[in-house]
Amino acid sequence: MDPSHQFLAAQGYFELGMLDDAVAALREVTGEEFQHPRTLRFRSQLLLSRGEYDDALAVCRQLLDSAPEDPAGYIHGAYCLHELGQTPEAKELLITGPDNLRDQPVFFYNLGCYEARLGEIESARAWLLRSFQMDRNLQRHAKRDPDLEELWDDLDFFSPE
Repeated sequence: MDPSHQFLAAQGYFELGMLDDAVAALREVTGEEFQHPRTLRFRSQLLLSRGEYDDALAVCRQLLDSAPEDPAGYIHGAYCLHELGQTPEAKELLITGPDNLRDQPVFFYNLGCYEARLGEIESARAWLLRSFQMDRNLQRHAKRDPDLEELWDDLDFFSPE
């Protein structure tokens, strides 16, 4: 199924940071397309950007049901749970995902964040190092991530190469 004009408009608005317009355009998407994994993935991302974690989690659950192999359902769903104060559940959801999640640097990065928040600092370091080896940009991001505040002084010592 090719994306509709409304879906493409919603994506365009999102990319421009016009979140309210993206929501309005997405409301015009109907029928099967509204439940298509591509649309569910985008809806969850849009809701996350708006800080609407409960609604985003509900969409992620729909994505997990309709496309259990899609990494976004696990990554976004776990992030929602974490932001809702359910970090142990976030970690559990993430690690129960399909093998293709392990191809995503953000999988390891988020595990590092969740472990840090749970007080498992050594495990957090190991997961973060793995994510930095896959994507150096995550190391720069980590220096501003409040979940990793306890590790900020250590981040310069990570050598992902």
